[in-house]
Amino acid sequence: MKSIYNLIKEEIREHSVVKNSILGNIDPWKRSHYVILSEVIKEDLSKRIELQNERRFELGTSISHITLQRFFESDYDYKTHNDLRFLKTLDKICIFLGFKDLNAYVMNVKENDLYNENLFSKELTTDIVYRYCRTNFEFFKSFPESRIEIFDDLIFPEAPFIERIRNYSSELCDRNLKLYTKNNRSNFEIFDLDVISEESDKIVVKTQEFWNLVFVVENSNEEYLVNELNTQIYFIKHRDNAWRIWDNYNPNSGLLNNVIDKKP
Repeated sequence: MKSIYNLIKEEIREHSVVKNSILGNIDPWKRSHYVILSEVIKEDLSKRIELQNERRFELGTSISHITLQRFFESDYDYKTHNDLRFLKTLDKICIFLGFKDLNAYVMNVKENDLYNENLFSKELTTDIVYRYCRTNFEFFKSFPESRIEIFDDLIFPEAPFIERIRNYSSELCDRNLKLYTKNNRSNFEIFDLDVISEESDKIVVKTQEFWNLVFVVENSNEEYLVNELNTQIYFIKHRDNAWRIWDNYNPNSGLLNNVIDKKP
């Protein structure tokens, strides 16, 4: 994702609205210039058809000057820049650049051969997996409500993976489980990611993940722990002009359901 991240920076500077403003003649930008850039982007996004109705409510139409300054001046880091809130910021920036969202921008980069194909596969899949894990954590935080639609942009709706998520989550929600997040008691970490197979329409990725989750039953003292380090396999496909997850192999999938079922 690092190359994509840097390309986005360059395209913002080359955007006609930016180049034709006071920002076009200044380098480097300082705090006051990011305030101007924030206003420029906000004004543009407020008119965008892509940000109407629910999408407008989900993303908003503004990006703070502090966020923009960090975006331009900080080195890319997967842990901080794959945060769900920052990915939403990238979606808004890509809409400002004339694309539907970040995924559409990434696909445009690939189609126009703007950088090495092997690098593309690594960065694309890393972005998808990190976004999925972050979204999955947000999914757990919504319990006992099962907000399965949160995966719409990451998993194909007809994929077997989404059906398994729906099945195990419905059982947990029926038990009124809620994720306990105070004092960072629930967290996750991705230690490694490798592309192990690659075709024109399919990429297989292996990861090492640690998930430490604490679930409590609402209005009770009942508590369940998930503490696991394992290897997971993601099958990512290209269909309908989009790269999304099709399936996932997780040896500990459904672990919490089994723990609860065995409780006397």
